Amino acid sequence: MKSLPAIWIFLMLIVSGLTARAQQIPASEILMPRDSIVTDTAKTVEIIEEIVRTKKIPQKDKVQYFSELTRYGFKDLFSKYSYNTKLPYSSQVNPYAETYMQGYLKNHTKSLTGMKTWGTPYFNLIDNIFAQYGLPKELKYLAVIESNLSTSATSWVGAGGPWQFMPYTAREYGLVVNGSYDERRDYYKSTHAAARYLLTLYKQMHQDWLLVIAAYNGGPGRVYSAIKKSGSRNFWSLQYYLPEESRNHVKKFIATHYIMEGESSSGSSNAFNAGMKTYTGIGGVSNPYNNKPTLSVAEMEQAETQNISGKYNSVVIAKNLHMDIAQFNRYNPQFDNLLNTNGQFELILPADKMQLFLAN
Repeated sequence: MKSLPAIWIFLMLIVSGLTARAQQIPASEILMPRDSIVTDTAKTVEIIEEIVRTKKIPQKDKVQYFSELTRYGFKDLFSKYSYNTKLPYSSQVNPYAETYMQGYLKNHTKSLTGMKTWGTPYFNLIDNIFAQYGLPKELKYLAVIESNLSTSATSWVGAGGPWQFMPYTAREYGLVVNGSYDERRDYYKSTHAAARYLLTLYKQMHQDWLLVIAAYNGGPGRVYSAIKKSGSRNFWSLQYYLPEESRNHVKKFIATHYIMEGESSSGSSNAFNAGMKTYTGIGGVSNPYNNKPTLSVAEMEQAETQNISGKYNSVVIAKNLHMDIAQFNRYNPQFDNLLNTNGQFELILPADKMQLFLAN
C-alpha cells in the first residue's frame, strides 16, 4: 500500500548531499569478503537467488516471507534500535544526521512537497511492484534521490532512467540496453529490475537497509572496504570510510522520507511542525496523514491501496464487498467526507476485498 504503516516507523535520521548516482555492479561480480559475510538463512539466500536467476515475480508465500523479513530490517532506519510497535509515528532526528538536515529541508521541502501530488502515479506503480517482491515501499524514495522520478535522467558516468542503472547492471537484471532500445527508461520494467537488485543487495549487505542504500550508490565493494577498515557493520560507525557521495546518499534518502512521510497525528503534530519550522523557517506544514486507519500490524501488512475518484459511498461499497461497515470505516476513516471534499481518496482494503472492488 502507498501509505507507510505508522506503527512501523520511528523516524530519526536525516540529511543532504547532491543528487547521487547509482554505481552498481552486476550480481555475478559481487564478491563478499569471507570475514564480512553475514549468516543469512538458507531460505533467504535461496529465494533471492531464484528471483534474480529466473527474473520472475516470486510466489505469494515467498512474498509474505520477505514482507516480514525486510520490514523488520527496514525499521532500523527509523528507530533508536529500541523498536516499540506501540509508539506513534513521530519525527525524531538522528544526531548523526542532524547537521545535514537544515540545508536539505530548506532547499528541498517545497519541491518534494509538490512531488507528492504530481508523482503519485509513479509512486503507485512502484508501490505495487515492490509489494510483489515483499519489499518495503518506502524504498520508492530511492527513485526520488536518484533521478527525481525522471525516465530521461542520465548521469555523467552513463547511469540512466529513474533507477539510474548502469548498462551492465541493467542487463544483469533483465533489461534490454542497446543502440536502439533502452529499457532502463521503461518505468515498469526498470522498477522490476530495481526490486531484484535491491533484494540482491539486501542479501549481500547483511540485511541492513542503510548499507543497502549506500551500496546502491557506491557499489558493494566500497561498503565491504568500509566494513573492513572500520571493524563495524553499523553505518554510523563506518560512514566516514565511505566516499562522501555514498554516505550522503543514505542521509539524503532519510531526509527525503522525512519530508514525504512527515506526520502530525497521534499527538506528534507539535514535534513535526516545530521541527519543520526550526529547519526550514516555515510552519503549519500540510500533513497527508491526519486521518489514519486504525489497523493492526497484520492488517496493514495484508492491506492494498487504490487511489479512486468519482462518486462513491462507503455504505454501498461495504455492501457490495460483503464487508461490515464498521470494518470498512476502520480501514478508511472519514471516507465520504474526504472523498467529497478532495474529489479523490486513497482506498485501503484487505487484499481479497480490493480484488473484489477492482473486479466490479
